[in-house]
Amino acid sequence: MSEYGERTALEPDPDQADLVIRMDEVSVRRGPTTLLHGVSWSVELDERWVILGPNGAGKTTLLRLAAAELHPTTGTVALLGERLGRTDLFELRPRIGFCSAALAARVPGAEIVRDVVVSAGYGLVGRWREEYDRSDLARADRLLDTIGMWRFAERPFGTLSEGERKRVLIARALMADPELLLLDEPAAGLDLGGREDLVARLSTLAEDADAPASVLVTHHVEEIPPGYSHAMLLRNGGVVAQGLLSDVITEQNLSRTFGLPLKVHYEAGRYSARRA
Repeated sequence: MSEYGERTALEPDPDQADLVIRMDEVSVRRGPTTLLHGVSWSVELDERWVILGPNGAGKTTLLRLAAAELHPTTGTVALLGERLGRTDLFELRPRIGFCSAALAARVPGAEIVRDVVVSAGYGLVGRWREEYDRSDLARADRLLDTIGMWRFAERPFGTLSEGERKRVLIARALMADPELLLLDEPAAGLDLGGREDLVARLSTLAEDADAPASVLVTHHVEEIPPGYSHAMLLRNGGVVAQGLLSDVITEQNLSRTFGLPLKVHYEAGRYSARRA
């Protein structure tokens, strides 16, 4: 058993076997604006996905669907074998670990780091009067240690750097032993050192067989951790390409996605891109 918890298999379903995410012809509209259109996508238990695209491509909307925070305007979404609109979201959401900038903004600055992590067990932001047993606190400390933040366990969350906060929130997302881990731009706002440290830790997590299926949203190929297996490229709410990482992260696909000619370089498990 790893520090991320022992994985348990989904109940078999003829349509959803081994799938943690399944979207069929999904569109999301807000008034006259279409945020996503015609997206079909499936994620299996052992896959690690990266979602790339420019601003406004629909990446965060896609992730919010996967977090059961949104319902599609048209199409169907099934998460962990449960179809949105036909399941209890209060039972489904604790099975999904979600790390986002919106969550970081909700954490009280005076909250102690260990409490930020352990309170995820109750689905709370901000510890109040709830009690936690020693095993919960020990698990929180192990996760903080795994993500390189154990020595900050007694520090107020508001005193941490941007990169340190991101790592704490990843530990929090793992606290409830989720079956699906969603990371919305975890390296955004980090300096070079902070980004490289985070990418290395996410790579270690991705390579752990007991870690949950993962989906990471980013703007930059440089932020793809080694160990990630699949990719989806989005532009203007539609899918440009999706599939195995090596098949999707190509100069042609990235140039179409970002709207300018790009050169792509791959070395030692890492990608980089520049204008051609």
